Amino acid sequence: MNRPGPFTQIRTESEEQQALFEWAAWNASKYPGLNLMFHIPNGGGRSKAEAGRFKAEGVKSGIPDICLPVARGRWHGLYIEMKRIGGKLTAEQCTILDQLNQQGYFAVVCYGFDMARAAIEKYYIEAVRTDA
Repeated sequence: MNRPGPFTQIRTESEEQQALFEWAAWNASKYPGLNLMFHIPNGGGRSKAEAGRFKAEGVKSGIPDICLPVARGRWHGLYIEMKRIGGKLTAEQCTILDQLNQQGYFAVVCYGFDMARAAIEKYYIEAVRTDA
């Protein structure tokens, strides 16, 4: 993976994710079901009252940022934990990704738009090939 130089501005996780959804909109006809991909809004700053309400409604720490509920090959769907380049996973995120993979989902961490795009393309192309 290429590391940014000292004068390269690193995009935020939000910017990386927005770029991914823009790419997805342009490529929805190429990849059937890509239009079903959605963001799971678990992160972000909230008031204590709002955080408590969200927790009561089922929000859980460590759940990946993006879900593509399209089965391919042996996988039930794709989950992406999006990180900015240089970002770090929490222990909870690692545990959830492992558990999702054990349940038959393709769950990955992607550092930036390019890695996320490549993961989606690989999911569509190779998931079916390797299921023979």
